[in-house]
Amino acid sequence: MLEITPRMIARKDGAIGWMIFNNPERHNAVSTDMWQAVPVILDAFEKDDDIRTIVLTGAGEKAFVAGADISQFEETRSSPEKVQEYEDMTADAFERIAVCAKPTIAMIDGYCIGGGLGIALSCDLRYAAEGSTFGIPAARLGLAYPLNQTKRLVNIVGPAKAKEIFFTAHRYGTEDALAMGLINMVTKRADLEEETRATCAAIADNAPMTVKTEKRIIDEAVKSPDNFDDKLCRKLIAECFASDDYKEGRTAFMEKRRPAFKGR
Repeated sequence: MLEITPRMIARKDGAIGWMIFNNPERHNAVSTDMWQAVPVILDAFEKDDDIRTIVLTGAGEKAFVAGADISQFEETRSSPEKVQEYEDMTADAFERIAVCAKPTIAMIDGYCIGGGLGIALSCDLRYAAEGSTFGIPAARLGLAYPLNQTKRLVNIVGPAKAKEIFFTAHRYGTEDALAMGLINMVTKRADLEEETRATCAAIADNAPMTVKTEKRIIDEAVKSPDNFDDKLCRKLIAECFASDDYKEGRTAFMEKRRPAFKGR
């Protein structure tokens, strides 16, 4: 277990790396030490070849993450310089989740609000328990949502729904969130971890290089044409075809057995 701050739990469980926001008395609102821990934890998980997927979740039974810790705003936003420092810190955390080379899953049980939804949007997949709540109350706080997180929201739900979410500051239940594509799956609360683990197991059975390549290509595909890195995508595809895993996949198929991928 990696411990940077008591408010963040990082543990390895087989092929899963768990990153747990551990501030339940404040519905897992993210404090500065928690934001700063995110890149450190993900760096460690990425370096561990045994970890194939990373699951982000919240401690307690009421929230995934209910936003940033507003009680710190007087201190963290007391001057233009401090505002910029805080925005850079949160942006680094969001971006580090988004560019993680390994698949990330937000396992949501309860409130997923504001910055908490931003964290979930940075993940590749979002699974939620029935009764969870989603929303961005930026318009009620007089602040602007981070640019990259706004782009991610638009990419996931489309511009019309994104405008509705921001303009109304409405809170949505799981049925509405699923209908607009904000989440991938809704389960009964008792089944959430089991379903998440099943997806992690399915990913772990597959070739890591293929998963990594397709994650990167899909992320490139939603960029504007001017920013699409065609050269990188072609390089990643070529590396897959030249890999030992590709040979193993072909051999296993011919031998009618499960492949044993090594990620190289």
